[in-house]
Amino acid sequence: MNGMDPKIQVQVNPDEDTEWNDILRSHGIIPEKEKDPTEELEEALGDAIERQHANRLEDKDLDELDALEDEEDEDFLNVYKMKRMAEMQQLRTKSKFGSVYPINKPEYKSEVTDASNESFVFLHMSLQSSLQSRLLSSLMVDLARKFPEIKFVEIAGNRAVENYPESNCPTIVIYHNGDVVRQYITLTMLSGNQTTLTDLEKVLVDIDAVKHTDNRLVMNQQDDDLEEAHRLRFQKKAVRSNLYDNGDDDDDDFFD
Repeated sequence: MNGMDPKIQVQVNPDEDTEWNDILRSHGIIPEKEKDPTEELEEALGDAIERQHANRLEDKDLDELDALEDEEDEDFLNVYKMKRMAEMQQLRTKSKFGSVYPINKPEYKSEVTDASNESFVFLHMSLQSSLQSRLLSSLMVDLARKFPEIKFVEIAGNRAVENYPESNCPTIVIYHNGDVVRQYITLTMLSGNQTTLTDLEKVLVDIDAVKHTDNRLVMNQQDDDLEEAHRLRFQKKAVRSNLYDNGDDDDDDFFD
C-alpha cells in the first residue's frame, strides 16, 4: 500500500513558519502562532496612526477646511465640508430658544421634562437672596444667547419643591430625553463663587450638549478678556444689589 500509514503521526513544531504549518493552521489542526509582543505593539500603533490620519479633518470647521485646499484632496475635503454644512443647518433648525425662561410649578412637566425630549433643558432652581444664584442667573443669560439650541429655564426653589432648603440654592438640574443627566447642589462642585462661563460650558461639553470643538465655547475663542469682562460686570451688579441688602450675605467672600 502506497502512502503514509495513517497510524504514523508527524511531529510538527507549531511555532515554525512553514507552508505545512500554514495549512494545518487553516484547518484548525494546530493553533495560530502567538504574535510577538513587539510586533503586536507595532501593529496597534500603526493602526492608531492610520486612524488618526484618516480622521485628521474631523474637528476642522469650514474656514479651516478652506485653508487646506492646497494640501488635501478636493473630493476628500468636500466630504467634510458637506458634513460641516449639514451640522450647521441642523444646529440652525434646533436654535429656537436664546433666552432664560421663567416657569412656575404647573408648567414644570411640559416646559422641562417633556421639553427635554426635543433638546437639553438647563434648569436653575433659584433663590434671589443668594449671591451664587444671582451669579448663575447672569451667566445663564450669556449661555442662552450663545447656545440657543439649549433651553434654559429658572424657577424659585421653594416653588418647584415645597419647603426646598434655601441652603441648596442655586440648584442646577439638566434634563435630556426625559431624564436627569446632571445635577449640582449650589456651585460648590464647580468653582463656587468664582464660577465662570467656562465652568458651565465644560458641563455642557461633558454631557455632550455641546461639542468640544464648537467655536462658540470660550475655551475655543481668542478673546481672553471675555471672562474677565463678564466677571467685572457681575461684580458691579452685585455691589449695587448689596447696597439694598438689609442682612448679612454669607457669600461676601466672592470678592476675596
